[in-house]
Amino acid sequence: MIFRQLFDSVSGTYSYLLASRAGGEALILDPVIEKVDRYCQLLRELDLKLVKAVDTHLHADHITGLGELRDRTHCVTIMGEQSKADVVAMRVADGDRVMIEGLGLDVMYTPGHTDDSYSYLMGDRVFTGDTLLIRGTGRTDFQNGSARAQYDSIFNRLLKLPEETMVFPAHDYKGDTVSTIGEEKRYNPRLQVRSVDEYIELMGNLNLPNPKLMDVVVPANMHVGLHQDDLAKQGLSLSAREGIESLGRPDILLVDLRENSERAKHGVLPGALHAPYPTIGESLKSGGMLREVAAATGRRIVFFCAFGERSAMAVAAAKDAGLANTAHIAGGMDAWKKAGGPVLTG
Repeated sequence: MIFRQLFDSVSGTYSYLLASRAGGEALILDPVIEKVDRYCQLLRELDLKLVKAVDTHLHADHITGLGELRDRTHCVTIMGEQSKADVVAMRVADGDRVMIEGLGLDVMYTPGHTDDSYSYLMGDRVFTGDTLLIRGTGRTDFQNGSARAQYDSIFNRLLKLPEETMVFPAHDYKGDTVSTIGEEKRYNPRLQVRSVDEYIELMGNLNLPNPKLMDVVVPANMHVGLHQDDLAKQGLSLSAREGIESLGRPDILLVDLRENSERAKHGVLPGALHAPYPTIGESLKSGGMLREVAAATGRRIVFFCAFGERSAMAVAAAKDAGLANTAHIAGGMDAWKKAGGPVLTG
C-alpha cells in the first residue's frame, strides 16, 4: 500500500494520500488548497490517478482543496450527507464504504466538532478528522458543534475500536503524527472524565478564540460546486423536470454515472444505462461503449449522477472526446427526486 501523510504548517492540517499500488487509483483526505501543486506533483511521481478526494468535515481554518483537485484531476469529491457545502459529487452516511481500486474506507458518522464530522476506518488505522486529536479533541463551540455528541462519537464509537488501531487526525499543533486508540484512552487528558456531563463542562470552559480566517474560510468551503449554470447557458443541461419529461423518448439515452453502492441505496431511473464515472474516459474513446452506442443509435446522451457534479464533468469529457451531442441533468438524482421523478428501487 502507498500511504503518505502530508502537512500544511500554516493551518496545522494533515492530509493523507492512499493507494493500493503504484500506477493505480488514489484517494486523498482533507486536502488544503495551497498544497494542491504538491499533491499533483506527488501523484505524478508515484504514477497515481486521483479518483476521490474526501473532506472529513467543513473546515474552518483552511480552504479545502476539493474544488481545485476536482478541476485539475476530474476526481470525485466526497463529504458527509449533513455537509452544508453547496455541491459535492458524492455524499456518504454512517455505514457506507468509500472504495477505490484495492482499498476501502468504512464511513463512521462522528459528530461533535461539527454536525457534519466523519471518521474513516481502513483496516489498522482510523482517520478521525477533528473529532479525536492526538492528546486532544476538536472544539465543539461553533458550526453546530456539540460536546454531548462528541462524547458519544469518541467514547461509544472510536474508543470501541481495537486499542492497536492507529489514529491519524486532520490536525496537530505539537508535531505529533500518529497515535493509537489505546494511547488516547490512557493519556489523552480530555478523555479522563467520569461522565458525559463532566466532558461537557470541560469543553464548555475552553474559551478558545475563533480560527483567524473562519469568516472567510467557512463561506469559501461551502461553495466548492462546479458552475452548472454555465452548461445550462450552453444548452447542455436539462432541468430535472425536463429530464422527467424526456423519459421514453427514442432520441434520448439516460446514462447513470453513479457507483453500484449509490444505485443500490438511492434507486435507479427507468431505462437508464449504467456507465460508472471512473470509466468515462474509456467509454468515450473510439470503440468505447458510449461512443459506439451514440454512433449506432444517434441518440443524445444525457448523463446524470447524484448531484450533477460528475455529470457536468462527463459533458466536458465528451466534448473533449469529440462527442458533442450530450447533456446532463442539473442537480442529478437529488433534483430528480425533489421534482417527483420516478425511481426504481429494490
